[in-house]
Amino acid sequence: MKVLVIGSGGREHALCWKISQSKIVEKIYCAPGNGGTLNVAENIDINVDEIDKLLSFALENNIDLTVVGPELPLVLGIVDKFEEKGLKIFGVNKECAKLEGSKEFSKKFMEKYDIPTAKYRSFVDLIEAKEGLKKFTYPLVIKADGLCAGKGVVICHDEVEAIETLESILGEKIFGSEGERVVIEEFLDGIEASLLCFVAKDRIIPMESAKDYKKIFDNDEGPNTGGVGCYSPSPLFTKELQDKIEKYILKKIESGLKNESMDFRGILFIGLMIVDGEPKVLEFNVRFGDPETEVLMPRLDVDIIDLFQKTMEGTLEDSDLLWKEEVCITVVLTSSGYPDKYEKGLKIRGIDELNENIILFHNGTKYTKESLVTNGGRVLSVTSLGQTIDEARENIYSNVNKINFNGMYYRKDIGNLIIPTN
Repeated sequence: MKVLVIGSGGREHALCWKISQSKIVEKIYCAPGNGGTLNVAENIDINVDEIDKLLSFALENNIDLTVVGPELPLVLGIVDKFEEKGLKIFGVNKECAKLEGSKEFSKKFMEKYDIPTAKYRSFVDLIEAKEGLKKFTYPLVIKADGLCAGKGVVICHDEVEAIETLESILGEKIFGSEGERVVIEEFLDGIEASLLCFVAKDRIIPMESAKDYKKIFDNDEGPNTGGVGCYSPSPLFTKELQDKIEKYILKKIESGLKNESMDFRGILFIGLMIVDGEPKVLEFNVRFGDPETEVLMPRLDVDIIDLFQKTMEGTLEDSDLLWKEEVCITVVLTSSGYPDKYEKGLKIRGIDELNENIILFHNGTKYTKESLVTNGGRVLSVTSLGQTIDEARENIYSNVNKINFNGMYYRKDIGNLIIPTN
């Protein structure tokens, strides 16, 4: 089998790594890939939004299965176009991708099917949006409707900040057409959590739990990032919480997908906020998370190609997902200045000196003629399995300093099992 993986981050490297373990896969391509995917795949110089080029490549190279990593090609309708040509592709269609591609669409879906979430109102007019702020207390959250490369969500602590945000999005059009509409939400104060699920023909099958770290600095301080660390499983997901999520969220999503005739076959990534023990939905994503994928793939104890195929066929069962008892942690090494401005092209040293118990996933790297260099804000995900979370942490933190590039930064507290009581 020939497989094409679309994307260039740590998520895609982890997927390529897991796919390479399948006995039925003989060749993997990754478009555009990174310095790490080269270890298990052939990189193809096509960007994720170049849908027609990706389609032509798949047809010309007799690709048996395409796996979509990031959200952008899904929102652009890559699945619909591939399927029109009779190609097998793992990911959701354009209609289902609106659950991530439009904040208003997803909030209306939650509201219609009584899925617990923050109260909200949406606006297209700047004056009306400013007036709408009076319906909320501070802090509040303002979201541009579209993807906005993950940068369209702002927590506003007072009216001045909220008005400035609305003027930037609706007035100055800083996000272009993706910010033509905004959603204003109440701020939920609790513990953030995430749950990745396979969805096969209106049936949601959760994966193992994971806890990611969004803030750039230790003790969850500083600005939000795309994620700078993660571990699995999460002790937050008690049997009581899982039962609540199943009853009040998953069953209602299943009902909504069925009633709306949404042929959802792929990944549903549910962003949750646990408020006083009660789960509420922050957002939907329709693809694997990053860095969650980097800790879930090493724990997955079955052939992922089998899971992909059964999901597309609508035959996947809970019993098809098997997980290792070991825990897994990943610590992301970032460029100085991330998540704001940072330098690229810095030489990376030391990756050949890591112990055998380390799995290294590349997030933002590339090879030049001379060496491996940085090519993003998140650079490398240093990952390890362990019998305990302390063992996995020790494996990682005894190895990270073998790696070096100018300005390298990482959090020192990933995997500390301090769960807030709120």
